[in-house]
Amino acid sequence: MAGPRTETVGRRAEVAEIERIFLGPTLDEPTRLVTLTGVGGVGKTRVALEAAATLQPRFRDGAWLVEFSPLREQGALLAHLIAEVLPLTDQSNRPIIDVLAEYLADRELLLALDTCEHLTDHCALVVEALLSAAPGLRILATSRRILNVAGERVLTVEPLRVPGTDDARAGPAGTADAMALLTLRAEEAVPGFTVTAANRPELVRLCRRLDGLPLAIELAAARLRELPVRELTARLDDRFAVLGDTDGIDTDADPPWHQALRTAIGWSHQLCTPAERLLWARLSVFAGSFDGETVRQVCADGHLPAPLVPAVLAALREKSILTWQPTGGGDRYRMLDTIREFGAHWLSGLGEEETLRRRHRDHYLALARAGDTAWIGPDQFAWYDRMTAEHDDLRAALEHSLTDSEGHCALELAASLWFFWYGCGFVKEGRHFLDLALAADTSPSPVRVKALYVCGPVLTYLGDLPALEERAAECTALAARFGDTERRRAAATELRVWVLRGDTEEVLSRVEAVLATDWRAQPLTLDPLAALVFGTHTLVSVGRFEEAVAWLDELSVACHLNGERSMRAWGDFVRSQAELALGHYEKADAHARDALLVKHRLRDGAGTGMALETLARAATAMGRHEDAAWLLGLAAQLWATLGRAQSGVPAVVAAHQVCARRTREALGTDAYRHAFDAGRTVDLNTGITRALNTTAAPPF
Repeated sequence: MAGPRTETVGRRAEVAEIERIFLGPTLDEPTRLVTLTGVGGVGKTRVALEAAATLQPRFRDGAWLVEFSPLREQGALLAHLIAEVLPLTDQSNRPIIDVLAEYLADRELLLALDTCEHLTDHCALVVEALLSAAPGLRILATSRRILNVAGERVLTVEPLRVPGTDDARAGPAGTADAMALLTLRAEEAVPGFTVTAANRPELVRLCRRLDGLPLAIELAAARLRELPVRELTARLDDRFAVLGDTDGIDTDADPPWHQALRTAIGWSHQLCTPAERLLWARLSVFAGSFDGETVRQVCADGHLPAPLVPAVLAALREKSILTWQPTGGGDRYRMLDTIREFGAHWLSGLGEEETLRRRHRDHYLALARAGDTAWIGPDQFAWYDRMTAEHDDLRAALEHSLTDSEGHCALELAASLWFFWYGCGFVKEGRHFLDLALAADTSPSPVRVKALYVCGPVLTYLGDLPALEERAAECTALAARFGDTERRRAAATELRVWVLRGDTEEVLSRVEAVLATDWRAQPLTLDPLAALVFGTHTLVSVGRFEEAVAWLDELSVACHLNGERSMRAWGDFVRSQAELALGHYEKADAHARDALLVKHRLRDGAGTGMALETLARAATAMGRHEDAAWLLGLAAQLWATLGRAQSGVPAVVAAHQVCARRTREALGTDAYRHAFDAGRTVDLNTGITRALNTTAAPPF
């Protein structure tokens, strides 16, 4: 788990207390849930991060941070977020909370659940279920409100030690933690800054004035770029003197900001330029991180011209209103929750909240439409990276769309994101939002047909035949009222039903009907590619290998001409099965590696597991029995995160059992177990990298 991005000052006592509560031998009953409470900006998240980093080596399966702040209303997704972080990419049809509980049942780990206050009821239910199922689990939550779960131990995070106090919290040589933090941040903000005999009294006064609240101190330190400390303190004194309703904030309302923090934030806001204040307010609509171009499209208008946006973003970063997150895809920014809440209050006061939320939704709807069009093409990896970076705000846009009764925004957004749900590994979340959108907007429309059609790949992946039959029946009935596009979508959905039913002749008949159309002369879409994958898989399952290879060649050519990788990787997987059956073991190995490379890159857990299973079978066929056992162990590790070994596909389950038996017989039980355990316990990403490397040394 990643630790704090900047140095943590103080908090050793708090971290030690958390360690004692979780691991100390003196308690009659070990406490398994600790909730850190305290006012906004006091540093609850920082304490949780520091404690988790300290405790991580003490838990066999590590410590994991889950951030709940991006979820505004969708408490039902809490378990999904935990699963993603662990990572548990469940692609089964069981409730995610059940899969998560089973996954954690025999593990010893610490979950740090950050920012629970806006979803405490949902959090309490999830926490109770997981603690009941997993005796080795410990949970550290941060929340302004306690969870009210049996056995919960509540610790209040206090402000940092203030200089001059004579209590036990005073630091060495009279240096309090608040002073240490102010000095550290001032050194970062102002090159060459030092504490001197002349400025020390004013620095001490500043720390006291801010009551030791870390966020208030960091905001004040950023101002030292512009003002000497004496003037900074004097202005803050003036600010306190006029504090009241001048910020437009109801001081009795939730969130219960401490006066010093409210003053520091409000004063920082007052010292911003009008453009900076406006952008601060408008940025509060973002749930996660954002880049400059997205800000320009959502926040710029006649009052905030687009050319000004980069400079205003830079200014807000300089003032510590934004945090900077450089990534491989460019610079991104993020706003702390308390800062965002202040901006949201201002946005509401400006009367712009609904306007900006619609702009935000419309931007992500446009992004989803663009991805819908471009996914079957050469930029799938780039689209995967972009959309996973935008995941928090995609959820926020979907949440807002579900509250909008005009048009079909929720249905269109959920349906346009088919490539994200299906192609990027979020099928269960896709089902969640598709179900909500379909329930919220029941009027007959082409977009409803599309949403029903998108349920096809999602439910096929989850193996839920009854739900797929229901969606397909409605899709077919509704499509008859519209045009050819809708009828093709209904036919594609019906094909998936026959695939899950396992009707060989019906599948092949329907695939042939698709291939008899003019699809080769049209822009490439998912449907003919999926038909070729289903058809070739069916042919292989009945032993018609040469026919399968002919269709696979057509699939490969179509994907190659369009730069498509995801469906081609499924073709590589099916071809590896055919080549194995034909005795072409090296070809099977090569095609399985090609499939593994793409499926792992696109977070396709089932595709990755299928490729690993095929590599193991090829290794056994070529006499590389230790490699085969190691690969089976690596695959077992992956299947444990997916909810269903071999995705529950009977033919793959049977092939796995044959491979495991032959490998064990060739090696002997002890050698097999040694190699299998080595694969099962290696870091998953490291193991897959090794599996892709044909020249790598033996894995153990």
